[in-house]
Amino acid sequence: MAPDRIESFAAFWPYYLSEHRDPRCRIVHFIGTSGFLGWLIFCLVERPIALGAALLFGLILGAVSFKLESKRSAGPVLLAMIVAIALAHPAVFAGVIFAYGWAWVGHFLIEGNRPATFTYPLWSLAGDFRMYGQMCRGKLWTRDPAATAPTR
Repeated sequence: MAPDRIESFAAFWPYYLSEHRDPRCRIVHFIGTSGFLGWLIFCLVERPIALGAALLFGLILGAVSFKLESKRSAGPVLLAMIVAIALAHPAVFAGVIFAYGWAWVGHFLIEGNRPATFTYPLWSLAGDFRMYGQMCRGKLWTRDPAATAPTR
């Protein structure tokens, strides 16, 4: 029998926030995601058609597989997304390493916990972008987000 898993992204989101209680952890995530997005934009300018097509493929693959995360880890799907995008422009892989490197510093050295990406890779990616978006809107910089986590 498979271990208990969170059943939806809506239920995952408060858990994700609880794994990012320390504002310093969220800040290093923000640095990593900003660097990745900057790197991605640079690569997209260099190879707009190939990388654009690969990004579209990756988004479709991720969207189709998103509910899989409630049943089992979608790690192979995330890996396929990364490989497809890196094949279109190999330098994107450096951006991925940059982003995960900063995020894992936040977890291992600041929070002292295991990144959720090891158990819920697609939902963690979506959670990171959602957290990033909220931070861009001025939220989640100082308070403990798990204390007042919205469910959607």
